[in-house]
Amino acid sequence: MSDYIFGRVLTAMVTPFNEDLSVNYSVAEKLADHLVNNGSDGLVICGTTGESPSLEDDEKYELLKVVKNAVGDRAKIVMGTGSNSTSKAIKDTQKASKIGIDGSLQVVPYYNKPPQEGLYQHFSLIAKSCPDLPIMLYNIPGRTGKNLEAETTIQLAQNLDNIVAIKEASADLEQTAKIKILAPSDFLIYSGEDFLTLPMMTIGGVGVVSVASHLVGNQMQSMIQAYEAGNNLLAQEIQQKLYNLFNIIFCNTNPIPVKFALQLQGWDVGGVRLPLSSLPINQCQEVEKVLKDLSLL
Repeated sequence: MSDYIFGRVLTAMVTPFNEDLSVNYSVAEKLADHLVNNGSDGLVICGTTGESPSLEDDEKYELLKVVKNAVGDRAKIVMGTGSNSTSKAIKDTQKASKIGIDGSLQVVPYYNKPPQEGLYQHFSLIAKSCPDLPIMLYNIPGRTGKNLEAETTIQLAQNLDNIVAIKEASADLEQTAKIKILAPSDFLIYSGEDFLTLPMMTIGGVGVVSVASHLVGNQMQSMIQAYEAGNNLLAQEIQQKLYNLFNIIFCNTNPIPVKFALQLQGWDVGGVRLPLSSLPINQCQEVEKVLKDLSLL
């Protein structure tokens, strides 16, 4: 485990389903254990990759308990407890904190597109409601319709002691660099996109909240460790080797492709809940080819 509060590689874990699309807690337990044994310093549950919009609240808390039981103190558990309702985000974060989490992932409120002042007040109130709980902000404007601007992130990091990190998935390296330069030195920046992990580390990122680590967790960890050890050529080699995988697992809406990839590997993670849908046959073939090329099947 890295000395960083959440580690280096956090897997944004899928939520396994049974054939009837109820949550398969047994497979969730096994998958969590597998991920921690294969490169993951931590797990992010009930995020977008975990299909949080279509999970019921009781399913989320039961999943938390199951995953906690599976990994014990071997990995950090971060739970997505954000919402586009500030009061609901506070309620859900407080409840998860009482059950026991190592951190909360707080997404930028989606659909209602608040101004930056609204975002500042939203995250501030959540942080103050659980002052001892580390908070990771989550900026993903492609899904939320709103960018958390660097100035707002910096202000939050400066003024709220428990806002300690950001999952930055804007693909804006200039914005990321500005956060690194002006936020407190111990504020942690995680890539929210597998492909940008290495580029973001060159400007101060510490790791990744990853989807690809379901399949190549050890390789992701090796890439980061190589870069940190000054072996840039090895880090680049790993990045280049995984390039096609980084692309293909986002050939359709996440987590549709990665769930299919896990199924190919024999993981009974089931399908996806509507409004998500199955992977088209041509993309299934493309995913299978990339996995075979990387000897992942």
